[in-house]
Amino acid sequence: MCFISLQKTALLGVVLLFINGCDGNPKPINPSLADIIQLDPQQNINQSVDLALYIPSENISNIIWQQTSGVDVPLLSSNSKVISFTPKEAGDYTFNVTFTINEGAIQNLEKTVTVTDIVHKITARLSHAVIADNNVSFRTQLSPSVDINSLQWEQEQGPVVNLITEQSNGELAIFFAVPQVMDDTLITFKVSATDSSTNTRFEDRVTVLVEPADPIAENAYFSDRKASVFAYNTDSQYAEALEDCIYSNTLSSSCTLSKTPLIAKDVIASSPVPSVDTIMDRVLVSHQWMGDRFKQFLTNNDTNDDIKNLLRATTAVVIAYDVRPSFYWAATGAIYLDAENFWLTPEERDTINEAPDFRADFGNDLQFIMPWRYVKNNTYASKRYDISQRVNRSAEDALYRLTSLMYHELAHANDFFPSNEWYVHNDNERVLDAALSSDFESDKLATSFPLDSQEMVSLGQVSFAGNTATERQKSYLPSDIKEFFEPDRASDYYAYSSLREDYAMLFEELMMQSRFNVSRDVAVTNQPEGDNISANDYIVTWGQRGRIGDNKLNQRVLFTASRVLPEFDSQSAVRQLPQPIAMTPGNDWLENLPISPGSHAASRIGRALYPLNQASTSDEDKQRKHFTRYYTKPLPNQ
Repeated sequence: MCFISLQKTALLGVVLLFINGCDGNPKPINPSLADIIQLDPQQNINQSVDLALYIPSENISNIIWQQTSGVDVPLLSSNSKVISFTPKEAGDYTFNVTFTINEGAIQNLEKTVTVTDIVHKITARLSHAVIADNNVSFRTQLSPSVDINSLQWEQEQGPVVNLITEQSNGELAIFFAVPQVMDDTLITFKVSATDSSTNTRFEDRVTVLVEPADPIAENAYFSDRKASVFAYNTDSQYAEALEDCIYSNTLSSSCTLSKTPLIAKDVIASSPVPSVDTIMDRVLVSHQWMGDRFKQFLTNNDTNDDIKNLLRATTAVVIAYDVRPSFYWAATGAIYLDAENFWLTPEERDTINEAPDFRADFGNDLQFIMPWRYVKNNTYASKRYDISQRVNRSAEDALYRLTSLMYHELAHANDFFPSNEWYVHNDNERVLDAALSSDFESDKLATSFPLDSQEMVSLGQVSFAGNTATERQKSYLPSDIKEFFEPDRASDYYAYSSLREDYAMLFEELMMQSRFNVSRDVAVTNQPEGDNISANDYIVTWGQRGRIGDNKLNQRVLFTASRVLPEFDSQSAVRQLPQPIAMTPGNDWLENLPISPGSHAASRIGRALYPLNQASTSDEDKQRKHFTRYYTKPLPNQ
């Protein structure tokens, strides 16, 4: 057994875990017997039930879990070796799993779990299966009466892993990378805590089943371990090619356009808009629900067919639990989407890895930040739910966040593969070679309508590429940044990260303003220091709402939009853009929320959704960091 102690560091909310007395060996299980392992010997209401199909040293395939009795529970990983759910009612729950061992006959096992009527006070989520070298996160939810200081983790099984946890809102989230293994290996933890009102000690177990994998080759396109994904439409003619060419650690060379053609190739002249079914034939997912949600988005929310048309310049769409942040990649021609954009239930959200974005600390040496947000009717355009809240959300809650992301990333796709080049490439040409042969419209934008501030370009490399700030850059005050940025023709600070991003930002902001009357705020503020920072501490030196409507940007916006999406009436859209609204210098970031004409009541809604005591109010409002949800993945050399 491995005992883990928690020691709080000077970093806000971060706890390091030190493991002692661990022999690193799994508990003995007879490898000759197929077994369904139930982690907790007794199961209660609100305590996770975790079942693992454990047959080490054997090749298991064609896994299908089904519930055969009991109150219905969601099985969101029904094709995996591990299923997990949190029962809300007492009773017997029976499950059957069918599978194939070593490509032989189909076999099946059955397991009945009895849930008592005791209400558990601690829940650890989410047990699942991963490939060796992958990253894992677990989260513990405590009832309000449980003493967070009494919380203890013990590693009960498996090779020792190095853990870092983040503590907030009565929860403890664990992050670690799993090691290489020879056979299927369970890494299991027990978490326990004491209920202050009854002095009762509650415990729950959580596990990750690690599947062995060959080492990643030095020339692999994806050098870090990726999740297992599968074609959403298993009968798609592209299913096998997508699984080989788009999101695999064995991929070491770009596939040809004959194997993974652009979606435009499947569109007929009489119906130039791709159908939803045509697009879904190009979708790879780690969980079926992710494809379901994407299909619903295309069917119900893309009413102008913008996203469908923009997808013609891609080869595939990947939605996986370990994609963070989202990006477009010309090496494969695919767009990769963070599943956080799609969940509607807490159970769906549980399946997403919480690993923090690696860029979160970029730009900490600077004395300013440039926060941004999308706003509609004087409040935030998208709702954010803290991970501690076990709530459902509607597709509309995340609509603007997802749509703006799609506009941005697909602008990149249509830069590498503009519509006038969709049918000129040889089918035997690799996707990467075809993409790099493009006559980039973003290069033409930079030549015809260049940005002028070299200071902002250099600062962009600090904030978004992780370059070390010079002493001069460290000395810049918010007032200096205002003088650099305001006269220039960029719509947002992120435009200075690269020519490609400048191009995509212009298109994204125009489409959000034109299609949804959703405006983007951008400001220059101080960067407060300390532990207990709130939104009140970010004081605006300069800011605008709807900068995309500034007259000095008009030519750049029109140039970009007319090329990214020719079907869109960009000239009319640019003419109808309202002039920017100035923020009030000296007021804080949230005080500058209700600046549009009309009712100010919406600002109270904004404050309720995003409390002032939160240092970071949403993924669109990262006050503490020079941070963006966009990402440019470097292209391979071969």
